[in-house]
Amino acid sequence: MNDLLILSIVVLIYLVITGYVGYVAWRRTKTADDYLVAGRETHPFIMALSYGATFISTAAIVGFGGTAGVYGMGLLWLTFLNILVGIFIAFVFFGKRTRKMGHNLRALTFPEFLSRRYDSKFIQYFSGLVIFFGMTLYASVVLIGMARFAETTLKIDYNIALVVLAVIVALYVIFGGIRGVMYTDAVQGTIMFVGMFILLVATYWMLGGVTDANQALTNLVNVVPAKATATATATGFTGWTSMPALGSPFWWTLVSTLILGVGIGVLSQPQLVVRFMTVKSNRELNRAVLVGGIFILLMTGTAFIVGALSNVYFYETVGKLAVQVVNGNADSIIPAFITAAMPLWFAYIFMIALLSAAMSTLSAQVHTQGTALGRDIYETVFNKKGGASVMIARLGIAIAMIIAVIMGFILPANIIAVGTSMWFSITAAAFLSMYVFALFWKGCTKTGAISGLLVGTFLSLFWLVFEYKKSAEALGIAKALTGQAVLTTSLPWPTVDPIVVALPVALVVTIVVSLLTKKPSEEHMEKCFEGV
Repeated sequence: MNDLLILSIVVLIYLVITGYVGYVAWRRTKTADDYLVAGRETHPFIMALSYGATFISTAAIVGFGGTAGVYGMGLLWLTFLNILVGIFIAFVFFGKRTRKMGHNLRALTFPEFLSRRYDSKFIQYFSGLVIFFGMTLYASVVLIGMARFAETTLKIDYNIALVVLAVIVALYVIFGGIRGVMYTDAVQGTIMFVGMFILLVATYWMLGGVTDANQALTNLVNVVPAKATATATATGFTGWTSMPALGSPFWWTLVSTLILGVGIGVLSQPQLVVRFMTVKSNRELNRAVLVGGIFILLMTGTAFIVGALSNVYFYETVGKLAVQVVNGNADSIIPAFITAAMPLWFAYIFMIALLSAAMSTLSAQVHTQGTALGRDIYETVFNKKGGASVMIARLGIAIAMIIAVIMGFILPANIIAVGTSMWFSITAAAFLSMYVFALFWKGCTKTGAISGLLVGTFLSLFWLVFEYKKSAEALGIAKALTGQAVLTTSLPWPTVDPIVVALPVALVVTIVVSLLTKKPSEEHMEKCFEGV
């Protein structure tokens, strides 16, 4: 009962703080600009923490941390790519141009930014549709990550945790808009930072220090799950602290899906791009790079290191690898490690850190989905303006959250990391080519951008349904139509992520069609690139 009382007090304090911050944001939200881009006056510290907390969710901590328990330290290359691409390149090269061009075009959402740059309403509502329906998968796996932790560590029913978390997030996003999201992100990001720092230090201390712990993991080179022992060479496994064999199935999954899918796909995340349009000058973006870089380094680095080192802990204590302890469900590795290795008080602190991670990402996701429905679809298709679109956006947030909860009930195990990568791959294939050219190439035409958008979207969806084994098997559509799980069975194709195929094709199509079609007017280009 004492433990339950402590947990209740901690959660209550956290929710009161979150509620108060959301209330302050609601009081300061007066216009559509406030609701959608926070009046373009966000402090760089808040912007950086909001960006980082939105990027790093329970999907990163629980899902990818658990995946590191299967693939080992090689996943740390994703941390490197997250900092290089997701922070440095995104802020310095993409962020500054996006901020200025977005201001020139008076764009309030990512699809609207692309639409006004290419002077195409189709781009806006089609992109809005992709975001509203596609992001539901990402939102659902974030919900699953938190619910799995509550189930494993705190013995709370999974279904109850799923619904309660969804209701809390939906309420403060519906009323607070982007200010509510970003203000609470800053609080939640700070909690996440402290929780993950404690976890990293405690894990290395428990396993004898950095050198001893890493060496112990290296020494497990010949210890692999029973079902993989006979095929370790075939799959490409070479050890827990080394990369898989080049070109092997293990390598393709680790590099193309987990590292490239998220590491490159981050550039085209609508909920992150819009953060660049919330600050008033480039100076804020420059100041945000250091805060964002340190935050991402600790968040992802800790999750991946602890996930991999959980194998050492479980092997020394129960004689099994982490994935064997959780009966094959990698989504439960981090929660199981916290439960077994850490004191109960830390489980409560970590639960708040995870709750923060889930709520910060979920709030940004459903806010983006809501604005996609209200601003990008409703306003564009029906040519309506004003308060009605904000009301539709709020309705869209509620609908998005309901769909995410339903998917949380029906999605299979081991889905968190894969589901996250699927969404990042779809957005990269659909949006990245025309987003890059919108910022850096005046010669990209409306027809070229639309061609790349359509080819990237549908090719990535085709690959997920018919070629990429993990998603194709889960969906079962290829099996029902053709009698086999994937169309192409010869390696490496069933293990190649859609981003490797669809993004290059979309880039080529965008360039070729742009070279063959009518160029945009000089007047429009001058308006877009003024001061960029």
